[in-house]
Amino acid sequence: MWLEPELKIHAPEIGLAWYNTAPLAMRELSGRVVLVDFWDYTCSNCLHMLPYVKEWHRRYRDKGLTVIGVHSPEFSFARTAERVEQAIREQGLQYPVVLDNEFQIWQSFANRCWPTKYLIDNDGYVRYYHLGEGGYAETEVAIQTLLHEIDPALALPPAVAPLRNMDQPGERCYPVTPELYLGAARGRLGNKGGYAENEVKDYPAGVDGQPDLAYLEGPWFASKEFIAGVPAGRSPFATAGPLHGGRSQPGDERRRDGRGACAGQH
Repeated sequence: MWLEPELKIHAPEIGLAWYNTAPLAMRELSGRVVLVDFWDYTCSNCLHMLPYVKEWHRRYRDKGLTVIGVHSPEFSFARTAERVEQAIREQGLQYPVVLDNEFQIWQSFANRCWPTKYLIDNDGYVRYYHLGEGGYAETEVAIQTLLHEIDPALALPPAVAPLRNMDQPGERCYPVTPELYLGAARGRLGNKGGYAENEVKDYPAGVDGQPDLAYLEGPWFASKEFIAGVPAGRSPFATAGPLHGGRSQPGDERRRDGRGACAGQH
C-alpha cells in the first residue's frame, strides 16, 4: 500500500546486532531504496515470503536496493542469537539481518504483525508497506517504481513469476487450517487431558484425530511457549531439533503451523 504523498515519514534508525554485514545506519543508505522486512524464523507466514525477498535482493541489489531483515521474535526461545543465525544459514539469507529482541525497531516503525514489508525511498522516507503474505508482484512493482525515481532509464526485468504452486493465479484454495500454537499458554491439543505444563507426559498412540487440532504420541514436555519430544533417559531441556510428523523424536520442538495474511501481532 502506498502512503499518501503529503505524509512525510522519515525511516527511523535501526539496530546494533547484525548478520551478513557491518552495522548499518539509514543515513548511510541515502540514495538507495531500502526494503525492511519484519520477520521471525518461527513464523510460517514469514517463511512463505522469504523466497521472494531473496529474489528481490538478487535482482536489485546492484541496481540500488538494500534489503534489511529485522528479526523480531514472537517467542522467548527465538531470541537466542545462535538459533537466529542457524535460521539465516538454513534459509540461505545473504542480505543484512538485524536482531530486534527488545522490539525497538518494531515500535519505531509502529509495526503491527509478521510479516510486514516497508519500502523507503532514496531520500529516507517510508513510501510503501505491505502486511502479511501475498502482494508479491505489487511489492516488486513498488520497488521498481522507487528505483526509477532515482534513474528513469534503469532497465528492470518483469516482476518475478510465482515461486510456489500455491501462489499461481487460479490455484484452487481449500479451507484454511487456523494457525496452531503448541505450548500450554496458547496451544490446544486434541489429546484427552491436554497439556501437563512443565512436566513430561506420555501420550498414547492410535488416537482418532479431529480436524484443526494437534495430537501427540509418546513422551512430550510442555512449557508455556513450546513442546519438546523427550527421548528416554534424557532431559526435556535437550537441544531442540526439526519437526517430525506427529510422533515424539529426539530433541523435537514444535510451535505452530498455518497460513494466513498475518501470522500474529505483538
